[in-house]
Amino acid sequence: MSAAEGDRSSEQLNKFEKLTVRPPVRVAGLHMPPARSGHRCVADNTNLYVFGGYNPDYDESGGQENEDYPLFRELWRYHFSTGTWQQIRTEGYMPTELASMSAVLHGNNLLVFGGTGIPFGENNGNDVHVCNVKYKRWSLLNCRGKKPNRIYGQAMAIINSFLYVFGGTTGYIYSTDLHRLDLNTREWIHLKPNNPPDDLPEERYRHEIAHDRQRIYILGGGTSWTSYPLDKIHAYNLETNSWEEISTKPHDKIGYPAPRRCHSCVQIRNDVFLCGGYNGEVIVADLWKINLQTFQWTKLPAVMPEPAYFHCAAVTPAGCMYIHGGVVNIHENKRTGSLFKIWLVVPSLLELCWERLLKAHPQLAQLPTMQLLHLGLTQELIERLK
Repeated sequence: MSAAEGDRSSEQLNKFEKLTVRPPVRVAGLHMPPARSGHRCVADNTNLYVFGGYNPDYDESGGQENEDYPLFRELWRYHFSTGTWQQIRTEGYMPTELASMSAVLHGNNLLVFGGTGIPFGENNGNDVHVCNVKYKRWSLLNCRGKKPNRIYGQAMAIINSFLYVFGGTTGYIYSTDLHRLDLNTREWIHLKPNNPPDDLPEERYRHEIAHDRQRIYILGGGTSWTSYPLDKIHAYNLETNSWEEISTKPHDKIGYPAPRRCHSCVQIRNDVFLCGGYNGEVIVADLWKINLQTFQWTKLPAVMPEPAYFHCAAVTPAGCMYIHGGVVNIHENKRTGSLFKIWLVVPSLLELCWERLLKAHPQLAQLPTMQLLHLGLTQELIERLK
């Protein structure tokens, strides 16, 4: 890579870019998801998938067109290559608990667990719903064992074919429970750590989790009246079945990130990125990184153009984070439908060339596969266009 190319690639770091959405070709109706909060998103190389959400503003929620007002019983995808949104028409039974559920992408399968309907806390879920995003079909995962309680605001992650779920709330009681689902046998187990009761993490919801295959780290979260600090983080050790408390290292000039809940979190190898959230008084707009080997906090220079909480974020395999929606004004209870992207790693030469090619040829996705092959595109890049 030349020095000029290196400069251009690093310029894209730490800079939020607002994405203007192109209307799709020959499609009637909404061409982007209405403003919302409490939704979740996941990403692969090709698409950002956005599921669920909530907006109490009748007009912003789509009015009479939205049968599930003030919730969104919808699955959208944002196609990176064409810059277009599409509401995915799916078969099977889509869940009805559409706020503060948790979601992960496992291959082509979107796994959705928990969440709440309206009124919050009165209609919670504890099933695992799976949507195959390739075949656009929902199914219910038939599980054995002791399911978690019906909860929302929990966090989850897949590690070595196990789905771990931590925390959440019934709407009245906040949890410190840790459950594990074996995705091969489909059996739930309620894990009972070896710690004494007063040595467990505080009960919480709307936290986020990260992992290094040996430990699960709990980041932030809180209750309706508090947000937990980030100077120390709790970690569950998978090998010893016990909780540990880890002291993190502050940024040398500004200390630790402010306590927060309802923030977003993505992970790239051993680096975990926290963005936005709410600390009980103000909406924060900062972007922080913690390394899971050194536990050093670093504040990145990027600032969210719209401070938000109850938003969602996901990162692509190439290291680009997308942030969608959220509450942007506490007093007016205002939500947004904005979509931003930011590179968290220096983009590879392949990604830089790909972005340049798409800008130069916005109609590329409409060409037939044989023509794309003839132009020299690899099968992997062609798949990103479809």
